[in-house]
Amino acid sequence: MEGLAGALVPLLLMFAIFYFLLIRPQQKRQKKVQEMHTSLQKGDKIVTIGGLHGTIDALDENRIVVDVDGGNKLTFDRQAVREVTNQD
Repeated sequence: MEGLAGALVPLLLMFAIFYFLLIRPQQKRQKKVQEMHTSLQKGDKIVTIGGLHGTIDALDENRIVVDVDGGNKLTFDRQAVREVTNQD
């Protein structure tokens, strides 16, 4: 029985380290991105995952319309937004 417990402790320790170094930070990042996507508003300056810079002109539950270059409008999925770059 001692051999089994001795082998199990390092395995559990390794899993705990893996959880705190990889899984938990990834979950926090995903939650932060989800909060950013839900808080998008008309007029926000954004950058898409493809690197396109623009301003949100309209949005609904799943899509946004981005005004690019003062008149060209493109439609994207809400998840395509990488970051909001508003100058606060």
